[in-house]
Amino acid sequence: MAFAGILNDADITAALAACKAEGSFKHKEFFAKVGLAAKSDADVKKVFGIIDQDKSDFVEEEELKLFLQNFKAGARALTDAETKAFLKAGDSDGDGKIGVDEFTAMIKA
Repeated sequence: MAFAGILNDADITAALAACKAEGSFKHKEFFAKVGLAAKSDADVKKVFGIIDQDKSDFVEEEELKLFLQNFKAGARALTDAETKAFLKAGDSDGDGKIGVDEFTAMIKA
């Protein structure tokens, strides 16, 4: 598993179950349930590196859409509305993508 040593499998399972229904994804609740909110900045940066699939140093809208699938293969894709809300919450400089510092700030908020 990609998050071994960073996140607990049981926490990941519980966090994914809580947002299984379409339209139910709330990033703050997910970060808290999965245990990310309590992690060090270094661990958050490791998680960002996994989510940044194309290694562009940014998480773009397409990567956010598939965000949950980073935690478990076969997890649902976020809806367009969830993806746009997630992007808006993290994109503090308005460039249409989330950098590692923005991601860290969003998790720690």
